[in-house]
Amino acid sequence: MTSIPQYKRVLLKVSGEALMGKREYGLDTDTVNAIAADVGDVVAMGVEVSLVIGGGNIFRGVAGAASGMDRAQADYMGMLATVMNALAMQSALEKRDVPTRVQSAIPMASVCEPYIRRRAERHMEKGRVVIFAAGTGNPFFTTDTAAALRAAEMKCDALLKGTQVDGVYSADPRKVKNAERFETLTYLDVLSRDLNVMDASAISLSRENKLPIIVFNIHAPGAFAAVMRGEGLFTRIVEPNQ
Repeated sequence: MTSIPQYKRVLLKVSGEALMGKREYGLDTDTVNAIAADVGDVVAMGVEVSLVIGGGNIFRGVAGAASGMDRAQADYMGMLATVMNALAMQSALEKRDVPTRVQSAIPMASVCEPYIRRRAERHMEKGRVVIFAAGTGNPFFTTDTAAALRAAEMKCDALLKGTQVDGVYSADPRKVKNAERFETLTYLDVLSRDLNVMDASAISLSRENKLPIIVFNIHAPGAFAAVMRGEGLFTRIVEPNQ
């Protein structure tokens, strides 16, 4: 790849559901490997990459709370699920000779590193992929908010949200045929129209830090690298003058 990437340092947010493939729950190895291959291509372009992976394919705290479980306890279970996904992605990346570190907001020294901002920055400067696990380490916060927080802490140039479709739509295009697709939106557009992109906390945090959000289809082969070159289909969420 000879094209110069548009961003030097990015954070990629991948939902846990994106790792399921066609399964109803859990991890699909082929899907994990495909995403790892795309991440490896972007690292090869010289981009410093970090990831936040959700845990909804294994356990979702909100669902646990809805079934009568204590919400905080359910959220902690969800955080542990994100660690499992992070370790799976680390394994897939390292099979491609992409040096990777997992840092968890909940310390578990025998499994991965604790989250330390300066150490994470140093890893990225050395070309290592850093996967941030266990959300923010606090209940009642989603992994979307964790992604916006870590992207701001790492001084990333952009926050990328890998989804099941090629951008932001007015409704789910898989269910609504005439759903409108947006090329560009402002943070306030997303909030005022209640568009299902990321939760309000993540959008507000990104807006405060002038952090562009780019939404694209994580399952399209090579889409991550294409977005880095400013190519392909995606939706960009920025301030009006950015």
